[in-house]
Amino acid sequence: MNRRSFLSFGIHLGAASLVAQLPFASALEAFAKTAPPGKVSKTDAEWKRLLTPEQYYVTRQKGTEAPYSSPLNKIYDRGTFLCVCCDLPLFSSRTKYDSQTGWPSFWAPINKQHVREETDRSLPDTRTEILCARCDAHLGHVFDDGPKPTGLRYCMNGVALKFVRRR
Repeated sequence: MNRRSFLSFGIHLGAASLVAQLPFASALEAFAKTAPPGKVSKTDAEWKRLLTPEQYYVTRQKGTEAPYSSPLNKIYDRGTFLCVCCDLPLFSSRTKYDSQTGWPSFWAPINKQHVREETDRSLPDTRTEILCARCDAHLGHVFDDGPKPTGLRYCMNGVALKFVRRR
């Protein structure tokens, strides 16, 4: 994120918070629904410095965390799930549900522009990989066996996300 994008984000977020008189997480969600992401690019060495080994493995090397290992599985408080690499708001707790797969699951992202889809042929079955649109972090996969209203299951690695609780 360059300085101009950072300042613009802060100004818009502050304005959204003041106008709506909402707590930070609420303002974050409101802003995320309209703000297009600016690209974040770092070297491999920079990502290794910023992330834990597990976060690096999952987000930068397209790894997968062990099922049922994420504390985010049990979080159903109101708030927003952000990309662990660049803080882009990705999912709202309003769309989170228990898929009983062992990974945090959502039926929709906050903003479709905040996630990017790619075809994943790394296994015999072709899947749809979900990446952060801002920093290209591997987040997980999306499947068409989710609940209404979308019928989608965004099956995310908890280690690729961080949670900001709404106050």
